[in-house]
Amino acid sequence: MTTAISRRDRRISPVFLGIVAVMAVAGWAVWTDFAARAGVTARLDASVFLFVTAAWIVSLCLHEYAHARTALHSGDISVGAKGYLTLNPLKYTHALLSIVLPVLFVIMGGIGLPGGAVFIERGRIQGRWKHSLISAAGPLTNVLFAVVCTAPFWLDALDGVPATFRFALAFLALLQVSAALLNFLPVPGLDGYGVIEPWLSHGFRRQIEPFAPFGLLFVFALLWVPEVNRVFFDVIYAITDGLGVNEAEAYCGRELFQFWRGENPICAAP
Repeated sequence: MTTAISRRDRRISPVFLGIVAVMAVAGWAVWTDFAARAGVTARLDASVFLFVTAAWIVSLCLHEYAHARTALHSGDISVGAKGYLTLNPLKYTHALLSIVLPVLFVIMGGIGLPGGAVFIERGRIQGRWKHSLISAAGPLTNVLFAVVCTAPFWLDALDGVPATFRFALAFLALLQVSAALLNFLPVPGLDGYGVIEPWLSHGFRRQIEPFAPFGLLFVFALLWVPEVNRVFFDVIYAITDGLGVNEAEAYCGRELFQFWRGENPICAAP
């Protein structure tokens, strides 16, 4: 089934490798506190911002890749020609929704907003379970990313880890948890609805279909309601706390990420 996929269609994009390189270099700068040693003030230290943003974009690429790869093995070989298997964020059908808006939401409010998915030719895929798995593959990638980010916390392996790097990991984990939770909401247009859609009646799906493009906007509007926002973050913090990350660490990670606001004395590394 995958024999029609050429090596070029599967080759990892230099764009993705460049983003990974930025993440690695910025992560090294955070770990070594390079900016402070170079005499850069807190207001100009963008190392945490670059590390978290690059890592967030990497996770978005892996999210979309998981959709595409699962679709490929489920019968849709068209994903290769569309460039989805190269991990190149510029190949997504909705780059604005998949990359730009999620990054902007992280910068504005620290929310891991789900993005627009790759275009899957569903007619090539047979079986409701396969359709559900394709939709679930993306947010499950965020879950895995969150587990990896929080591993040093729940494994109690933080000895020797610089406080700034720990805070950055905590904030990145919060973004992954929020992205997974939002994506799994059974709202038309989000992956959660895609998981249950194959099991709904044809008539019900036809009625819901016109609302799919507005599902993300609906979630966005709800999150601006203070009461909803408070409950949402209570759930997020409960999950991250269960993974060993306390709210204060995630908060400090966000403060360091928004470096343009200046140093918060509460989050100053010892």
